Amino acid sequence: MADALRGDTAGGALLITAALVALMWANSPWSPVYEQVRDITVGPAWAGLHLPLHAWAADGLLAMFFFIVGNELKQEFVHGAFRDIRQALVPMVAAVTGAVVPAVVFAAFTFGHGDAARGWGIPMATDAAFAVAVLALIGRGLPPALRTTLLTLAVVDDLMAILVIAIFYTGGVDFAALAVAAVLLGVFAWLQHGSGLPARVPGALVYAPLAAGIWGFVHAAGIHATIAGVAMGLLMRTRTRPGELRDPGHTAEDRLRPWAMGVALPVFALFSAGVSFTGVGAMLGDRVTLGVIAGLVVGKFVGVLGGAWLTTRFTRARLDPSLSWADIAGMSQLAGIGFTVSLLLSELSYPTHPDILDHAKGGVLLGTLIATALATLVLGYRSHHARKNRKAPH
Repeated sequence: MADALRGDTAGGALLITAALVALMWANSPWSPVYEQVRDITVGPAWAGLHLPLHAWAADGLLAMFFFIVGNELKQEFVHGAFRDIRQALVPMVAAVTGAVVPAVVFAAFTFGHGDAARGWGIPMATDAAFAVAVLALIGRGLPPALRTTLLTLAVVDDLMAILVIAIFYTGGVDFAALAVAAVLLGVFAWLQHGSGLPARVPGALVYAPLAAGIWGFVHAAGIHATIAGVAMGLLMRTRTRPGELRDPGHTAEDRLRPWAMGVALPVFALFSAGVSFTGVGAMLGDRVTLGVIAGLVVGKFVGVLGGAWLTTRFTRARLDPSLSWADIAGMSQLAGIGFTVSLLLSELSYPTHPDILDHAKGGVLLGTLIATALATLVLGYRSHHARKNRKAPH
């Protein structure tokens, strides 16, 4: 089971299944039970961590996944295709334009409509886990560089969204707590990279409480705690030292990925995707719903594909030689899968407007579904064509 969860397909299937269970539960006669379970509060009140289960899923469990993503991205920059900055620049610029354009599209739909306009950040993010899982399901035969490009795009998108949360959706930052988190991150980095340390890095008995402390102080600072996971992932050492059989980055990923894909993401989906579609007519006529859908489906496609093309056209950056523009077009539609962080931003945008919140979440789910269908058409055809060419006699 652990080996299966280290791949993208099994984890993606669990994520989608959990989302479907949440949707059916929230639209069943037992929907009040769903809300009651989401709002069960646990945790130490003295530490400011007496939180509902849905907050633990969004702030705590997702940090584990973002650690995996940050660590994997670090490995690509050190050992992988993105050692060449000209190739890394394409998905990074495309991520920026792919975040800005959807926000502008949403703002155009909701301009002048009061609190409805607060959700401009919702269509910015690409769900790394969901998008990579869909690519694994439909993209067999496609170049491996497409997955790396998509992962980089999604991570940069999500980092931008987290920065938006920290700046625009945070009541205030506790700089003392943030300073303590920075000091602990420094200790974490020293344990990974410091000279004079023994070849064998400290084990879980050291890193587990250190990671918990970093997460706790980032949360106490008022910044979304998933950024702690990204920071620790990017600080992991990815080169072996004399006496080591494996670097700590790969070791940590191997141990934590099954938990992230098998527990963290499905539990988050279960607590976040439960949207009631009882008023579907009003939802589809609402500016917030339409703005989110247009941002994810149209804004992402135009922003990502346009940003990638402009980067290769006006700079020395280039696509990976194994990729075509058709692959990038399909990836641009896949970038419209805005599940995880988009649902989180919906909750932060409309905490006192439950009707608008349901419309925003409905837009995220519908936009994700449409983007997935369009990406499946493009990349499914590309995958079929690639496998056919591979089997053809030369």
